[in-house]
Amino acid sequence: MPPRSDDPRRDATGSRRGSSRGSEPREPGLGGISDARAYTPRGRTVREGGGAEQRRTPRSNRSGDPFRPALQVLDGGRAGRAGTREPATDGARSGRRSTAAGGRAGVVRTVSSRPVREPFDDEDAPPPRRRSPPRRPAAQPRRPVRKPRRPPRLGDPRRRLRLGTVLALALFASIGVRLVYLQTVDTPAYADRGLPDRLAVVELPAPRGAILDRNGEPLAHSVEARYVFADPTRVKDRAATARELSPLLGVPASDLEEKMRPRTLPGTDKPSQFVYLARGVEISTAKKIMALELAGINTHRDERREVPGGDLAANLLGFVSPDMNGLEGLEAKYDDVLRGQAGKRTYEVGLGDLAAPIPGGYSRTTQPQPGSSLKLTVDRDLQFMTQRILARQTAKVKGSVGAAMIIEIPSGEVLAQASQPTYDAANPAKVDSPADRDDAATTFVVDPGSIHKAITYGAALQEGVITPDTAFPVADTIVRGGVTFRDTHPVGGRTMSIPGMLAFSSNVGTIEIAEKLGKDRLFDYQKRFGLGAATGEGMPGEASGRLLPPDQWSGSAYGSVPIGHSVDATPLQMAAAYATIANNGTYVRPHLVKETIGADGKRSPAAAPTTRSVLSPANAAALRQMMEAVTTVDGPDGQATGLAAAVPGYRVAGKTGTGLRYDGGKQQPGEVGSFIGMAPAENPRYVVAVFVWSPGGGGGAVAAPAFREMMGFTLRHYRVPPSLTNKSPKFEVFPR
Repeated sequence: MPPRSDDPRRDATGSRRGSSRGSEPREPGLGGISDARAYTPRGRTVREGGGAEQRRTPRSNRSGDPFRPALQVLDGGRAGRAGTREPATDGARSGRRSTAAGGRAGVVRTVSSRPVREPFDDEDAPPPRRRSPPRRPAAQPRRPVRKPRRPPRLGDPRRRLRLGTVLALALFASIGVRLVYLQTVDTPAYADRGLPDRLAVVELPAPRGAILDRNGEPLAHSVEARYVFADPTRVKDRAATARELSPLLGVPASDLEEKMRPRTLPGTDKPSQFVYLARGVEISTAKKIMALELAGINTHRDERREVPGGDLAANLLGFVSPDMNGLEGLEAKYDDVLRGQAGKRTYEVGLGDLAAPIPGGYSRTTQPQPGSSLKLTVDRDLQFMTQRILARQTAKVKGSVGAAMIIEIPSGEVLAQASQPTYDAANPAKVDSPADRDDAATTFVVDPGSIHKAITYGAALQEGVITPDTAFPVADTIVRGGVTFRDTHPVGGRTMSIPGMLAFSSNVGTIEIAEKLGKDRLFDYQKRFGLGAATGEGMPGEASGRLLPPDQWSGSAYGSVPIGHSVDATPLQMAAAYATIANNGTYVRPHLVKETIGADGKRSPAAAPTTRSVLSPANAAALRQMMEAVTTVDGPDGQATGLAAAVPGYRVAGKTGTGLRYDGGKQQPGEVGSFIGMAPAENPRYVVAVFVWSPGGGGGAVAAPAFREMMGFTLRHYRVPPSLTNKSPKFEVFPR
């Protein structure tokens, strides 16, 4: 059927649009190419003929010509409308040629060097012929239509700038808030956490209280000095520093170097920044040390203990350590009163070369509290003279040990308490033996001997066993428990008075009186007079002595105890017993401390001493009068044992004694000579006791003369009037 001109699929030239590949005639030899518009890939030449009857359609059916897009690319773009030609590229122009026959022109596009003939080339176009209706091409699988990728969206720089600005402001705001929080809220916590690393602590010693005599004169006191200390963290050369300090401090360089060795504080890992090198250094010496400008070495205010009298009352006072801690004597006994409370200075320091107090930094000072002073009952002048007399008298007996004390009546205050040998309390290390520093009055345990007879006679008077007029025959010896006791002044059985028995120190007469008294009552009076227990005078380490209980008495004890054997006592205990007789029969505990003076000047009197009644005043007076015979009897029948103790111008009552010394519970060789007396006997003001022990004996020969000198000086020192009108009575030793 001839083609219809009104076919909508044809354009003005009669060409059919969108004809299928199967409706076109195939030319033999073209390798199956059915359409001149077919795409020949990879270098094949496609010749496209054109004429009036054959034009490119403006649009092609993509489903019918799958290679059309590629041809469009080769042609330079989409096919033009009918009756027009698209501009050819330079390569297309070179391949174009004209034909004379048929009035057709062909365009040759070279995609390869190998030419390919196009259909109908150099031939006239065939006449129109009837075509069969177009058939719908076979369904081809449709490729999924891919949407073109959307191009990436470029960021807005202004938006990014705004975002960065907001983030930066937020960051700085958070930092600012944190800083404000740290500076206001957490400041104390962080400051306190780091403060210990910057703190230095210096101890401020508290001035130690003085020890004064009864008149306020210093026996021991502290003076200003300096202490030298080191900061081990700052010492650069320990060995060199120690060598320079050694001659100035008098300390071996090796000891100083060891002290400066770095170490940590106990219980922590922090380094120690303070160590004492020396205490109590002279101010002039401290200035020389500071002039050396040694790294890590410094000085600070300190004190040094001074004893103006040297050995004056040294055995009483004791001494202190370089750290001002009491070690012996009253310094040790009352250390808590004298020492006070040390202060402390805590301050911030820099590090390294700037290790100095930080101006305006943390600083806290706790002021030291000075210790209180002790005012003793001791009289400095009397103490000096007592020591001098004792030293001179004991020097007459080789290897002797002496003790002397003076007690005021009726107060019981100890005016002097001396020991021999003694030492310099300012330099306690320089002694021949540590025993030289002992206070003999309280640590010297003796078998008192005949001075104990005053207790036996006093108990017998108080119990009515004897009277001042009692007299009876006295044999030369007496046996008790198989032991023979004899008198040193035998009388051959003559009748002897009580004053005579005291004057000649009769052992036999005393034993017979004690048997009438009984052991139980004698033991009771021993305790009342203060034996068997420490006096509590105030000295540390005071011995208590020992009494033999009645149930432990052996047969010989009936003879030994009444005359002062099998009894352990200290010189101070025996002096207190005689002070009881002098004080009208009232026992007053002897004491050394009169009052305490605080750092503010407030005075606190010492506690009142313990007192108790032992004898009646009448019996005490009767006993004193009978004891005057010891220093006055001198006749054809013999001389009393205590004539050497008599003080010219004064009535003296007392008793001599010869005993034994015990050390560590063991009896020592030699003997202890003693004399205890009171004056004026009619109204006693003072009791003086002297004990001298010597390994070779002879103590009794110096005890009485020492008493005479001490008592005489005491009476004159306190201006006690002599007994000129009231003289001692005449005693009858052997009444008829």
